[in-house]
Amino acid sequence: MTDLSFTVEPGGSLHGCVRVPGDKSISHRAIMFGALAEGVTMITGFLDGEDCLATLRAFRAMGVRIDGSEQGQVTVHGVGLHGLHAPIGPLDMGNSGTSMRLMSGILAGQAFDTVLTGDASLNRRPMRRITEPLTQMGAWVETTERGSAPLRIHGSQRLVGMDYRMSVASAQVKSCLLLAGLYAEGVTRVTEPAPTRDHTERMLEGFGYGLRREGERTVAVTGGGRLTATAIDVPADISSAAFFLVGASIAPSSDLTLKHVGVNPTRTGVIDILRLMGADIEVLNLRWAGGEAVADLRVRYAPLRGIRIPEALVPLAIDEFPTLFIAAACATGETVLTGAAELRVKESDRIQVMADGLTTLGIVAKPTADGVEIQGGRLTGGTVESHGDHRIAMSFAMAGLRASDLIQVRDCANVNTSFPGFVPFAHNAGLTITAPGTA
Repeated sequence: MTDLSFTVEPGGSLHGCVRVPGDKSISHRAIMFGALAEGVTMITGFLDGEDCLATLRAFRAMGVRIDGSEQGQVTVHGVGLHGLHAPIGPLDMGNSGTSMRLMSGILAGQAFDTVLTGDASLNRRPMRRITEPLTQMGAWVETTERGSAPLRIHGSQRLVGMDYRMSVASAQVKSCLLLAGLYAEGVTRVTEPAPTRDHTERMLEGFGYGLRREGERTVAVTGGGRLTATAIDVPADISSAAFFLVGASIAPSSDLTLKHVGVNPTRTGVIDILRLMGADIEVLNLRWAGGEAVADLRVRYAPLRGIRIPEALVPLAIDEFPTLFIAAACATGETVLTGAAELRVKESDRIQVMADGLTTLGIVAKPTADGVEIQGGRLTGGTVESHGDHRIAMSFAMAGLRASDLIQVRDCANVNTSFPGFVPFAHNAGLTITAPGTA
């Protein structure tokens, strides 16, 4: 992949009324559930990012007819839980950890062998957190010696439901096991140490598959059911909106409204944390779309203060911390994050990479084993490395709103995995950003 750099001039503010692209987590699951359902599923608002397209291509390779995507419209002709066919070759998940981990649960229950692979970044990410519990259920999954992809999943295994207590809160692990549970004998019960995003549970119910919620942290499914096609309206992605929530919060005179954003309560940690820091965010026109809460978010500039981030909010904002680190850099005083070791095994080591970049821009940022300590200060300019991590790249782009000099962000091509068209979108909202080869 060729290097793509962002150049961001200092200053500016964000204004207007905009809608960011569709939710990545829901778009993945809509394709998966639509493919495994009986009947035709109509999807609107689908995210045409590279991650979600990797999921779409994988199901096409297994014999599912999928029409689109055209302007976020996708039609999935479901084949049922047992209607997939063996692909001709390995399934390439690109940069998408969600695709690989959730697909592993589905493929563990198939009658054919499959190989899952990805790009260099994905093939470094830890996969034992799914392969070990899948093995306990009776699956046969081979990994590299270090427990990473490529994954060779052997079909025709007898899966048996189990009770599994997760040691680390992870929606991807939970979802993988629930999906495997659709193919298992008996009950598969997953208990998490803290609540995580529940899109899989909501979508199972939306497709007519019964599940049981036992308290706030346990969910159970019984194998042998069926999924029935439905319509899915994908809301705007709060993870993509987060960059603009932070940007408008730190840039004087900003007043920005983000339309139709998904505000599922397992995803709104970024709003809660910013409000604790003093951000001015209004949740307007709260409503329901396809079983998910959506709202318009109005954010205006407000002076931020450093805080100790409550650990209970960490799983509810795990993908938004890179941009929250930019907010911390612009706040008065110190912001302390703990309980977020998961950030070290994302598309990059987000704790170290963000700390390095903030240091380059003149901010005191001390990484710890499970978090970071950031002393708010004055952002300067400079060249920072995103290490191919889309969320790192977009976060440092927003830093330009408060920088004293030009910022260049390197290795930004993977922004297309979650936010295609980010550069013109951000430019139209008020960020002075350019990149070679973009409009």
